[in-house]
Amino acid sequence: MEKDDHLSVVMLPWSAFGHMMPFFQLSIALAKEKVHVSFISTPKNIQRLPKILPELQPFVQLVPIPFPPLDPDFLPEGAEASVDLPFENTDNLKIAYDLLQKPIKQFIGDRLPDWIITDFAAHWVVEIGKEYGVPLVYFSVFSAASIALFRSVENFFIGKTNDVLPPLETLTSPPDLVTSRSTVAYREHEAVHFHAALYGVNGSGISDGERYAKILSACRVVAIRSCNEFEGEYFEAYKNKTEKLVIPTGLLPPEIPSKGVKREISTDDAIFEWLDTQETRSVVFVGFGSECKLSKERVFEIAHGLELSGLPFLWALRKPKWANSDADALPLGFVERTSEKGLVCLGWVPQMEILAHPSVGGSLFHAGWGSVIETLQFGHVLVVLPFIIDQPLNARLLEEKGVAVEGSRRGDGSFTRDDIAKTLRHAMVEEQGEKLRSNARKAAAVFGDHKLHQHYIGQFVNTLKINGTKRTS
Repeated sequence: MEKDDHLSVVMLPWSAFGHMMPFFQLSIALAKEKVHVSFISTPKNIQRLPKILPELQPFVQLVPIPFPPLDPDFLPEGAEASVDLPFENTDNLKIAYDLLQKPIKQFIGDRLPDWIITDFAAHWVVEIGKEYGVPLVYFSVFSAASIALFRSVENFFIGKTNDVLPPLETLTSPPDLVTSRSTVAYREHEAVHFHAALYGVNGSGISDGERYAKILSACRVVAIRSCNEFEGEYFEAYKNKTEKLVIPTGLLPPEIPSKGVKREISTDDAIFEWLDTQETRSVVFVGFGSECKLSKERVFEIAHGLELSGLPFLWALRKPKWANSDADALPLGFVERTSEKGLVCLGWVPQMEILAHPSVGGSLFHAGWGSVIETLQFGHVLVVLPFIIDQPLNARLLEEKGVAVEGSRRGDGSFTRDDIAKTLRHAMVEEQGEKLRSNARKAAAVFGDHKLHQHYIGQFVNTLKINGTKRTS
């Protein structure tokens, strides 16, 4: 087939929805600029992606590549993303993901795209890109502040001369900024776990840090899901310490549901009927997603904190693995005691439509970057309880920007119901929290400006056109 003049790219996200969704949103944004996108993942993951608008379908090809047959004890049937597995089995998912190398190499060799846009996990794509002369873009689903701090990981593996691991201080010390002081860093209890995850040997035979460093070392462009309007100083800090071409893609905010459009799932009606009875900006939306697998102790403490706060709340709670039934997922009598104030929804909910409802004024969540973007485009104040990977860094960035308050934690990372209740009331109703609420509302002008973020995509596409490899045939 004769190739047209439009750019073509292959997308290689890691098999976790916190990675696949930003890659999908980037694919849609690129398709609007008439870039041909081949999005590669496993069949079940692709089935779980949102529908693509008919006018964009000619530009987005979803490419399902299955894992080879695996022993069910190694990876249960149907487990194709991190959400399908206990956290301790993630290494097996990485091993399975690495087995996609051969069919992906064949696909790239057949298509010869202009660029490969890759996540941190597919370290083997470095050799594929070299063999076929296809340059790499590393697409960061993390904030600029986060990857500015992760710079120490790159430095260690690129300049590695011995087996002495970097000290914890590389993770507990904020990035150097030219114009201001940063607070973005891990606390010691967080750093211990993340340090082990980055540098520790895992079942796949290569640490996460080495995967990341190999991609960063080989890529021609670093694209970051963020914008200068929110964290321009962190872009500058990262640019000053790398020779790579660093460019923002914009925040890629998901489309806001159209008002008046009939919802497909009638069981959601009770949610919106309840929201319609609440006062404007009074409700706290609580959602820790499917990737954040909280212990019983933590879920119960959050529940008691919500109850103590006395605030209206809507809690989207996935039934945890440790709960034998829906009733076991919450403290005894909690639903009955809070029925006048709150609503608990076990299972999937239309989160974007809920966040768009005028009764919602704040959100209690884990500070995952995608959820930050979803929530701040509506101007909701943020109460954050971070747990893993980049979440603690996002929490500090958001507090630094005055749009969030982080729940109090003990030295070991634990928190109490009193801490949660106090933080929620400060953010949502107390006079001292008004500046916070005002800042969050102002942030919506940036996070919800879809034209601004599509403009960033236009600049990104121009960068790819200018810096791509010129082919003679």
